[in-house]
Amino acid sequence: MKVVICDKMEKSAIDEMKKLPVEVVDLSALPKEELPAHLQDADVVIVRSATKVKGPVLEALKNCKLILRGGVGLDNIDTEGAKAKGIKVDNTPEAASASVAELSLAFMFALARHIVRGTVGIKNGLWEKKELEGCELGGKTLGILGFGRIGHELAKRAKALGMNVIGYRRREFEDEYAKRVSLDELYAQSDFISIHLPLTEETKHIVGRDAFAKMKDGVYIINVARGGVVDEKALLEALKSGKVRGAALDVFEVEPPQDPTHDELIQHPNVVCTPHIGSSTFEGQARVGMALVNKVKDFLEGKI
Repeated sequence: MKVVICDKMEKSAIDEMKKLPVEVVDLSALPKEELPAHLQDADVVIVRSATKVKGPVLEALKNCKLILRGGVGLDNIDTEGAKAKGIKVDNTPEAASASVAELSLAFMFALARHIVRGTVGIKNGLWEKKELEGCELGGKTLGILGFGRIGHELAKRAKALGMNVIGYRRREFEDEYAKRVSLDELYAQSDFISIHLPLTEETKHIVGRDAFAKMKDGVYIINVARGGVVDEKALLEALKSGKVRGAALDVFEVEPPQDPTHDELIQHPNVVCTPHIGSSTFEGQARVGMALVNKVKDFLEGKI
């Protein structure tokens, strides 16, 4: 059985993978446009977010039985096309939950205490002490939009800080750290809203003008999920009007950001952002790697 690794994976995990009765081929350094020529005889294909298993890449999978995505979302994989070819698709949503939750929490602190603006100001010779009065997280209401594994991890940490935590997802859930509310209730009650929704036709731009109108004045928005969930033009408008006091973005509709709306949004003084690093921790990457190894083991044993 041939396992082809298309994106960067922890060396320790690759070493573990090579202990299995499979041939492991690491093509993570290969330019993406050259991948299709090397995938014809792959039985298992492993990707992260960089490789898009669509179009030519999917067409090249003549022998593939399983596509594994290291991480949470599957939006870089044509799941329907894979299904039509009889290829199973699986991912490792649990492995990076803590890493993403902690980034969201870090963003909340950064927004509440103006950490980025303060740092940049000092580096540029400014001393904006009076201008950078912030707020405490304790006693504030955190709304978690899309309550799953990451939401649970975030709620646990936020509750320890004395925050009131509410959450929304379509299906019923019970969680010791958060109370389930309706979507409109979450918008109306939250001081901070952290987004953890997958990007689907239903969720695209779900956080847009109508949603912002239902929120508190001065709300903080954190998006560590997928860029397309938030209407970036509407977010920029809400920042300009003061409806949104601050926003933290780890993801964008187009990555890397490259149009004028992105430029204005990124340069807004009340926006902090990072280049899609939600799961990029040493611990998270190690867990993702070992989770992929275990998925291959399960596949060999007929459990997938």
